[in-house]
This record gives sequence, C-alpha cells and structure tokens, in this order.
Amino acid sequence: MKSRAARVLAATVVIYVGVAALFLMLGSARRGDAGGQALFGPRVAIVEVEGMILEVDDLVRELRAHRENPQIKAVVIRINSPGGVVGPTQEIHQALMRVREAGKPVVASLGSVAASGGYYTAVAADRIFANPGTLTGSIGVIMQMANVENLFKKVGVEYVVVKAGSYKDLGSFSRAMTAEERRVLQTLLDDVHAQFIDAVAQGRKLDRADVVKFSDGRVFSGVQAKDLRMVDTLGSLEDAVNEAAKLAGLPLPPAVIRPTKRFSIFDLVRSQIGFHLPGLGAAPGLPTFRTLLYLMD
Repeated sequence: MKSRAARVLAATVVIYVGVAALFLMLGSARRGDAGGQALFGPRVAIVEVEGMILEVDDLVRELRAHRENPQIKAVVIRINSPGGVVGPTQEIHQALMRVREAGKPVVASLGSVAASGGYYTAVAADRIFANPGTLTGSIGVIMQMANVENLFKKVGVEYVVVKAGSYKDLGSFSRAMTAEERRVLQTLLDDVHAQFIDAVAQGRKLDRADVVKFSDGRVFSGVQAKDLRMVDTLGSLEDAVNEAAKLAGLPLPPAVIRPTKRFSIFDLVRSQIGFHLPGLGAAPGLPTFRTLLYLMD
C-alpha cells in the first residue's frame, strides 16, 4: 500500500514538473521575438530603469547576470526616470560599462523622461535612442533643506544640538545656514557636477567645454538633444532593440528577453489611492533624505 502511494506521489510530482516546464517554455516563447530562438540561442536583453533611482541592487544583479550569460549578446537599457541619488546612479553607470567591457553592446532607449540621473545612466551606452518628445538633459546636482527656525520659535520649541566637529550638523533645519557652511556644500555639489560633466563628455565623445555649455540644469526635447549630440538617433524601443542586435551581429528581428517585473508595495498603494510622492530631495520632513545629493530634473 505504501509502495503504491509512493508511486502515485512520484507520478504527481513528475506531472507537476512537466506542466511547469511547459508553461515556462510557452512563457519564454511569448517573451521572444524569434520563435524557436526564445529558449536557446543568442538574444537581446531589455533592462528597465523606472522612476526615482534610489535602490539599485536588484538592477545591478540583473545586469551582472546578463553580462555573464553567454546567450545574451546585447543589452538595451530602457530609461523612464527623472533622476535620483548620485551614488546608485553611478552604480548603474558602472554596471553598464562592465557589460560593454565584456564585449556586449549596450543601447539606451529613452522613454518619456530620462533626465539628470536618468541621462547619466544613458551615457554609459554605445548608442542612445530618444523619442522626439523625450525630456532629457537636466545635467546638474541639487540638495534641498528646510529651515524651520522661526516656526520653532513661534511654538516655543528649542532645538538642542550637541556635536563634536564644527560641521557635524551641517544642513540642520533648526537654524539658518552660515556662509562658510554654504561654501562647503557648494564645493561638494560642484565636485559631483564635474563628475557628471566628465561622464557625459567621455560617454558621448564630446569636448568637455562643449558639454559645459549645456550642463546648467536645462531640460531638452529629444530633437534638441540630438542637435547637441546628447543622443544618437530619434527612435522607439523597437528601434533600439534592432540597433543592439545589429551591433551584436544578430539577425532581425532578434529574440528578446523582456525586463524582470518587480513587485512594489509602494507602487501598489500609489495605484490604488492615486498617491504621488514629489521629489524626495525637496521633502522638508524627512531628515533621512534631506542630506542626499540628487541628480534630478
């Protein structure tokens, strides 16, 4: 009796695994554009940068996996982002450069917005595609802090700070900023801004002096960006995928690996109640964020 039960269980497991494998094959076939090449053979991978650039560990791991996968011959980075925090933005930039160093072409496709940190990410690519109405550029750095000293005085609140190090409470919202503190922060922002300009000049193979001329925080349309050589071609995501395939020597249309969809509680809540969080760099009530440098539109 036990032997029969074991056989039934084994058969059930085999059937379950077989059905799961079939669904996996069908799903992969739907994701691919070249039928039989969907599961095996050379492919182009699409990776998405969506929304504020804050935490990028999953995205960097995804890029590393594509870099190490011999079946992935090229990567398209699809960008819909107004920017974000400097450090994570630079991590994406470095991850894309490593993909290129592994001998795999990278093509950037700019969606509705690819500004500031979004554009910083794009300049790591071999080619950049933008729609005519894409908003891009905004090459600049911003740090925003609130000063609620007068409010504290009105409600009778005394904010006490004990510190070791004259600049340890730099940017405190409980008092006005001194001229020397402003100088220190301005020097910091200028340094990061220079890093941004250097990345654009190197990535786009432009003279640095020419990049400086349009690195004042202005936003450009895709057409304007093409005239400034900030992007290579006006075209869609499909055009970018085909260009990536050509650079990799693949036939058209190529088999494609679609981007991994990640579940986000914040996105779920926002979609249900219509909540919108403005640029975090401007949020006066969040001390965790107020000292971060942002590459934002």
